[in-house]
Amino acid sequence: MIRVPFLCAVGLLVAGGVLLCAQPEQTAIPQPRRQFGASVTGAFEGWFPSETDQTARTFLIGYFNRNTQEDLDIPIGPNNRIEPGGPDMGQPTHFLPGRKFGMFAIPVPKDLTTKDKYTWTLFVNGQYTTIPLRVYPDYVISPFSEISVGNTPPVIRFEENGAPLQGPIAMLSKAPSRQAKVSTPLPLTLWITDDMKFTSGTGAPRAANRQPVTLLWSKYRGTGTVKFDKANPPAEGTANESQGFNGKATTNVTFSEPGDYVLHVQVNDYSGDGGGGFQCCWTTGLVKVSVSQ
Repeated sequence: MIRVPFLCAVGLLVAGGVLLCAQPEQTAIPQPRRQFGASVTGAFEGWFPSETDQTARTFLIGYFNRNTQEDLDIPIGPNNRIEPGGPDMGQPTHFLPGRKFGMFAIPVPKDLTTKDKYTWTLFVNGQYTTIPLRVYPDYVISPFSEISVGNTPPVIRFEENGAPLQGPIAMLSKAPSRQAKVSTPLPLTLWITDDMKFTSGTGAPRAANRQPVTLLWSKYRGTGTVKFDKANPPAEGTANESQGFNGKATTNVTFSEPGDYVLHVQVNDYSGDGGGGFQCCWTTGLVKVSVSQ
């Protein structure tokens, strides 16, 4: 049995621009990546206080699927559980290959202390992994602002004049709902604005051909197959270094069978995946879709 309490090998915490790596509670040898048959480990990115209520805190969580060619579906239950309070705390049941940063967030009870912890356990391909989620001071992150240049995450809307979302705060409670039919494409449009500031954890300059914002749509929950005509639809609009980006991106999604699904979208700014080494600046959102025959 493999017990991996904290994904340190592939995820670094960032606090105030300083790279930190939390220490695991138990020692485990990282498992190499494989095409198929490998494990999936949760990744605790850290926690952050509310911008309006410093006593309110939120866990930010991603994962590492060590399979390079295998998407995995792990239903909520004994094999995919967060405790206490779970097993369902809004985590994904569909896992894409590779390292996925800050996929979802969990509000933390105000009375949670540094002595308390949550755990996320996954049982995949015959292997258990478990990580702890804690409010240690060294785990605090700033996903809404990068201090060196004042970079902030993109702002997204699921309706042109709808409520804005900003930052990696994907929660089922905030997900809009849509209706679809089997095999009939459902259009999904995001309206996006961004400050077009750039952050790099390594100090490397921005690539000349990098787009101001990039998107990744994926299945988050659901029993059937989900297909996007463009999982990375281009964001089209106006871009100006002084005024920022303002535009939208559209994709079409089809479902293979009826049921209740959740879709996930991640919108990165110039800084790229994982904030380019910082825990800022990207935005996540979820969409619930009820699919009928």
